[in-house]
Amino acid sequence: MSSGRRRFFKRRAARLEQDAELAVDIDLDFSECVEGIRTALAGFVSFARKAGLDAPVPTAPEWNVRQLLAHQGMVHRWAAAKVNGLEVDPDALEAEGLEAPDPVLWLRDGGLRLIKTLQDAPEDLEAPVFLPNAPDPRHFWARRQCHETTIHSVDAQSAALGRIPHAVDTEVTREVSLDGIDELLRGFHTRKRSGLRSDSPIGLAIRPTDVDRSWHVEVSSEPAVVHQDSRAHADLVIEGPAEALYLALWNRTDEITGKGYDFWRRTAKVTWS
Repeated sequence: MSSGRRRFFKRRAARLEQDAELAVDIDLDFSECVEGIRTALAGFVSFARKAGLDAPVPTAPEWNVRQLLAHQGMVHRWAAAKVNGLEVDPDALEAEGLEAPDPVLWLRDGGLRLIKTLQDAPEDLEAPVFLPNAPDPRHFWARRQCHETTIHSVDAQSAALGRIPHAVDTEVTREVSLDGIDELLRGFHTRKRSGLRSDSPIGLAIRPTDVDRSWHVEVSSEPAVVHQDSRAHADLVIEGPAEALYLALWNRTDEITGKGYDFWRRTAKVTWS
């Protein structure tokens, strides 16, 4: 390793220690996450009914609505199994959703069972989690499924609209958006499997324009390091209203543009587990 790269990683380690002392709590508590699942599930059902099972999904072109329902219903059942300490076959669950006589009801029933599972789980639940910097397992699964369901509800809405939505079209709140940006950046993109990489170190700032909150992402050939509310120099900036940023970082809207976002689209790939 060159002396320049050694200095870079030394500075990065020092900044991590400093930011650990300034870390802030996540925004949504357990009950708010559960309510987020419930709200997104209701929207999902309504949008899917309006769109029809064979409608294409503009925000996820590989799916039609039936396939979207099967995917989300599978994830709800898989997450509930994790909370209950059970093992299930995701492929078999997805096939069940695809073959369901009424895939919309199948989605709703699985989502409601997930909500009950989370509410019935003890606060000191012992269950696996798969993101760095995760809250306690009960909170983790509620938070993860809040954002999973919200984003895929936006997919269903895009099918009903027949186009890529803008944030103003959706019912996604600022609070959910800020928490979701934080989970995406500090959870998904600090993992080894994240594609957010650069051969030359880059500072990437994520800056909502409507709230005093920001993230600074150190991107290099190693997993990204994310600092909350940092004012460090940024080589690239992605900015916009919180709701639009949330959807854009999940590639669900086309209203954010610029060099920073072009870089994000090229590199930031997410897997669901």
